Amino acid sequence: MRRRRDDLGWAPWAVDAAICLVAASGNLYRIATGTVEAGGRPADGWAFAIGGVMAACLAGRRRWPAPVLASVSALWVVYHVLDYPGGAPAVAVWVALYSVAVARRRRIGLVLAGQLIVSDLAGRMRHTSAGLFDSVLDGSTVVFVAMLLLGDAVRSRRARRVEFEGRIAALAERREQETAQRLAQERIWIARELHDVSAHTIAVIGVQSSVAAELLDDDPPRAREALLAVRRATAEALGELRVAVRVLRDDDADDTAPAPGIDDLGRLVRTYGDAGPRIEVRTEGEARPVPRLVGLTAYRIVQEALANALRHGDPGTVEVVVRYRGGGLDLEVRDDGHGARHDTSGGHGTSGGHGLRGMAERAAGLGGHIEAAAAPEGGFRVRAWLPVGEMP
Repeated sequence: MRRRRDDLGWAPWAVDAAICLVAASGNLYRIATGTVEAGGRPADGWAFAIGGVMAACLAGRRRWPAPVLASVSALWVVYHVLDYPGGAPAVAVWVALYSVAVARRRRIGLVLAGQLIVSDLAGRMRHTSAGLFDSVLDGSTVVFVAMLLLGDAVRSRRARRVEFEGRIAALAERREQETAQRLAQERIWIARELHDVSAHTIAVIGVQSSVAAELLDDDPPRAREALLAVRRATAEALGELRVAVRVLRDDDADDTAPAPGIDDLGRLVRTYGDAGPRIEVRTEGEARPVPRLVGLTAYRIVQEALANALRHGDPGTVEVVVRYRGGGLDLEVRDDGHGARHDTSGGHGTSGGHGLRGMAERAAGLGGHIEAAAAPEGGFRVRAWLPVGEMP
């Protein structure tokens, strides 16, 4: 209700002033037209003053509902003690009872309301000699109780509205958090893709360009092959980046766009050509189809391990072993380079901490794990386990 009044441009003080004016008008009208009983006192200036002051007290009903009810009740008693026309200034009492019932803190106000109703009943019974359940007493009591019930109903409605708005706000906040989390995951995915593609490509370019520079004068054909390998690696990297960008820019893009997997490890090894270390790929167990995400993760792990080996280990031989087991894939990449030059924390080289850590995050996302450490026989070894359930 307050929101609706604000929408209409009504300030709270204007509403309170209007209520006071209406209550004063009602009190004064009822006092002027009230029936003077036998032995009673006709309305005079003091009667109208009491009715007006009762209405004026309602100006503080919003901040001090219980004190306002106490003041109005006291003036109500004074009015009747002076034997003015009975029940005339009741409009202010109705408003005060409603204000107490609708207030947030209302314990004291409800106690005062109960005392007012009981004292009003007792006074009317003593004045009219009527019984407790006589119909002559029903009118005033019913209106008093009705105002309390009306205030309680409005209060309950406001509470439900506040609860509903709180739920809406909570849902909106949860949606914002989910959106932020999704964006963070997408940023992590972008960082991984960029790192894996760029690290491998830079490693290939570094090795092949060194070979081309050394053989340019002595063996132009081999130098040309090395440059062609650089061009192939660059083209493949650009192709993978285009796929990633297309997925990011278009949510409806075909998610069946080709992505590297286990079957592409041979092509990955061939990008190094004869200029780099001798790379052997061996498969153990019966090769079986694996989910695309598992295949892509396996490809990225091997790609990162090879790039690290070339950039940091200076190996002569690198062995890639893919083991098919009942519950998933066991990957192992071993090299005979300088194992101590690897940083197992994932912060080696210029990768910005996305190397081994990125591999570990990829594996953990599938429920697997990564082990990366210097091998006892020398060199460095990366081993990963990627579960895919019970493979056929």
